[in-house]
Amino acid sequence: MRAVIASLLVALGLAGCNTAPPEPIRGSLTYGRVVHVPARAGYTVKHEFPDKFGYRVYERYVVQPDGTLKLISRRTGSDYWHFPRMKW
Repeated sequence: MRAVIASLLVALGLAGCNTAPPEPIRGSLTYGRVVHVPARAGYTVKHEFPDKFGYRVYERYVVQPDGTLKLISRRTGSDYWHFPRMKW
């Protein structure tokens, strides 16, 4: 009985996982366009930019065999350590 409950909890936990790759958002390298890079296939490219709410977005791309970039991961973090420049 315990094994059945444990396996049910694991199955429910995995059901919430999203295995689809993230879609590009405004600010992404591949948002609304196809990007070709002169790098070998399998090379990873990191990209960082602020989103519309002021959070820092970290994206990772992998170079495909035809030279295009494919978005494979995205994470968002707070940007509290980044202060705007003061105009004197």
